[in-house]
Amino acid sequence: MIYNINMEKKKHKIIIDTDPGVDDSVCLIYALTDEHVETLLLTTVVGNISIETATRNALHLLDVLQKDVPVAKGQPTAMFRKSATAEFIHQKEGLGGYIPPATVKRKTLDIDAVEAMYQTLKAGDGDITILALGPQTNLGVLLSKHPDIIPKIPKIVFMGGSPFGMEGYPDHISFNISCDPEAFQIVLDSGIPLVMLPSDVGRRKAHLDEAYVNRLQSVNDLGRLMYTMYGLYWEPGYPDKRVATNDVCALFALVYPNLFTTKKCKVTLDLHETPGKTFVEFCEDGNVELVTQVDRENFIKRLDEDLQKLSGIKI
Repeated sequence: MIYNINMEKKKHKIIIDTDPGVDDSVCLIYALTDEHVETLLLTTVVGNISIETATRNALHLLDVLQKDVPVAKGQPTAMFRKSATAEFIHQKEGLGGYIPPATVKRKTLDIDAVEAMYQTLKAGDGDITILALGPQTNLGVLLSKHPDIIPKIPKIVFMGGSPFGMEGYPDHISFNISCDPEAFQIVLDSGIPLVMLPSDVGRRKAHLDEAYVNRLQSVNDLGRLMYTMYGLYWEPGYPDKRVATNDVCALFALVYPNLFTTKKCKVTLDLHETPGKTFVEFCEDGNVELVTQVDRENFIKRLDEDLQKLSGIKI
């Protein structure tokens, strides 16, 4: 039984912008099978891996889950910089210890991610939230090219940032923001309400320990898939073996907000000396809700319960 969790019945209409990536892929498994979520569009972006590999992985996950969601391939490089990747932790194929098949059944849309986002949002009623799991290149291009769409975006929930000056945030930078800080600056300047899930939450407060990861292989086929991916995805720099849940935290911050504590703030960004370094100023009129804490016990229970429901999916 899950306690103290927002279980409201309404479905969250979302666009997921992602660079899958192990943590992105696990998040997609939960998002695409959650009864409280209606995913209208998946868009891919360069980040953890190349745009081609990220797009293949998104399509492959839809094949595995037998879900039909439109997929649009996004920007292959950052707006004004050479794109970095994180294959050193996600591995060459982007899925850790899991090697996907060479071909996929599903295909991408004929239009790119920016135009697919624009058309989807324009056709909506101003009730489509964007869940951004990677660098925000697609969003930066979207808001620059189509500023008229800003009023149709009620909220962007994103994973990224490591706010300077806050206790518990010693790194002061995050991959998703530093990959394309100019794009993130455009998002900040847009005035769209933002929910920021900093990297600290998934790595230090809601991480999975080795025992939990080992248990996944005995749950069901999707649990074994996660176990295989996680086998080469341990967080570097920690004394124990742990897996970060950054992107799942971002999803749950939208769908199950009672699991999290947030605080309003203004966010500023360094574009020059340490590109991607984020600073926060807590204030009541801030347009960013910064996630500061997670109810770890009920977060883990939520993961367990949702995964158990997926035992009918065979791989």
